Amino acid sequence: MAYLAFYRTFRPTTFDEVVRQEHIVKILKNQIETDKIGHAYLFCGPRGTGKTTLAKIFARAINCEHPVNGSACGECATCKALANGSALDISEIDAASNNGVDEMRDIREKVQYPPVNGRFKVYIIDEVHMLTQSAFNAVLKTLEEPPAHAVFILATTEPQKIPATILSRCMRFDFKLIPQSDLEELVKSVFDRTGKQYEDEAVAAIARAGNGSARDSLSIADMCASYSLGKLTYDDVNQVLGKADFFAVADIVAAIISQNGGETLNAAESVLATGKGVGVLLRDLLSFMNNLAVVKMCRNAEGIVNLPKDKYEKLQEIAAQADGHAILRTTEILAQAEGDMRFAVDGRITLEAALIKAAMPRADYDIEALLVRMEKLERAVAEGIKVEVKAAPVAAPVAQDRRVEEKPKLTAVEDDDSSPFAEAPKAQAAPSEQEQSTLFEHAPVTQPAHVGSLSDADKATLFGRFIRLFRTTRRNAVLFTLCMDLESSFEGDTFVLTTATEAVYKSLNREDNRQCIAEALESLGVFSYDIRLKPKGEDKYEKAIGELRENFKGTDITIK
Repeated sequence: MAYLAFYRTFRPTTFDEVVRQEHIVKILKNQIETDKIGHAYLFCGPRGTGKTTLAKIFARAINCEHPVNGSACGECATCKALANGSALDISEIDAASNNGVDEMRDIREKVQYPPVNGRFKVYIIDEVHMLTQSAFNAVLKTLEEPPAHAVFILATTEPQKIPATILSRCMRFDFKLIPQSDLEELVKSVFDRTGKQYEDEAVAAIARAGNGSARDSLSIADMCASYSLGKLTYDDVNQVLGKADFFAVADIVAAIISQNGGETLNAAESVLATGKGVGVLLRDLLSFMNNLAVVKMCRNAEGIVNLPKDKYEKLQEIAAQADGHAILRTTEILAQAEGDMRFAVDGRITLEAALIKAAMPRADYDIEALLVRMEKLERAVAEGIKVEVKAAPVAAPVAQDRRVEEKPKLTAVEDDDSSPFAEAPKAQAAPSEQEQSTLFEHAPVTQPAHVGSLSDADKATLFGRFIRLFRTTRRNAVLFTLCMDLESSFEGDTFVLTTATEAVYKSLNREDNRQCIAEALESLGVFSYDIRLKPKGEDKYEKAIGELRENFKGTDITIK
């Protein structure tokens, strides 16, 4: 006898052998036991979930003379006739190749004849959604009121393409995807029955590749059994599936997490140079990111991903260096690239552009990119950032009677923004918790200056630099909003901030806000400042008129 594929050799023959679909099996068994057989059934669901198999089991069971637990006994004359193919009571029709109106008319004429061996004449129409509209119309009346001995079982993967008039005349059963754990048990039972040795991780990889389909899983298992003559390993399954090397994909992801664009492209190039397709690499990257998210978020991650120990440890190592925002952002970028690749002329460019974008959050204005950057900075602060200790001189009394105390001044040293791949500085001296709370995460490297040392050019750009401190500091985002509409000027060495809004004035004069403003100005070399409320009635227009008259004294100025 010719060799039969696994999915044909080990196809279930009884209800008890069907993998999952318990909700459907229970209804069908109860109908057989209570002799309440319907005239039309619709089996719909994803491929490889048992629609045709269950239809054949049901067709044999309702014709069996002595069913056992709802299934055919396999011993009676009817069962034997159905098993060897000599019975004509069960007809299986492929609607993909017999979708015309003539084939349906032929069924309508033959269905009137009684069955030869069993009680029912069963018509199994597979891929019924492929029938033409005329073919559906031809079988419609027969499907609604068939002879008492006729049973129709329609199977399809796309029930939305079936006319509503047909759907309303059938008992509909929706098949579900098979869980991975059940697919693993199915593959293991097949390997055990064939004497094939295997690793548990290899079986898990086969089940994952099956994507909920028993037929797909068994087809992959059949190939793997032929590929490996000895014990089937995880790497053997990857070779059969054509996947990229796990550690090569891990190098790409690690380079993305470390925000190193050059290393990311080099690692991707090394994989593509082995002959792997761009689409294959992209799917492997998405699968790796999914496992990375599981390891990062789940307590029982090892049991979920089910990878060999060395590969799981590599996932843990990368997950320890990544944060949730970086994983989410990278996954979204790669998922979008997978969709864009369908319409791309050169998929390689699409992939490389996605990898560069994922590895360069500083070049991206998306909110997720900003969160990734802030997460990296917070991690650097938590681990300890490099600081320089400078002694601030004693300042003269300021306008609000605030004096600068003699104490060491901590100035954060920021990593170089000129390179998008620059790493955070290594820890040299960890500041205390109180000092960390007052540091500006993005403060520029500025040497505190003595009072009165600012040049005219420095004074002209001071307000812009002052606002930039709050703009680049997430903790002081509220201050940035409050200070945006302030007017600034200098009265000698005193920096004056003026607002026309009383609410803004009161908010800025709160103790915590004044402390932040003072620290920001001190880092820019200003130790005397004042916050003022503009008198009511005075606006920019009146101020401009007053300055004009002051500058052109003796000139008759008429306001119209």
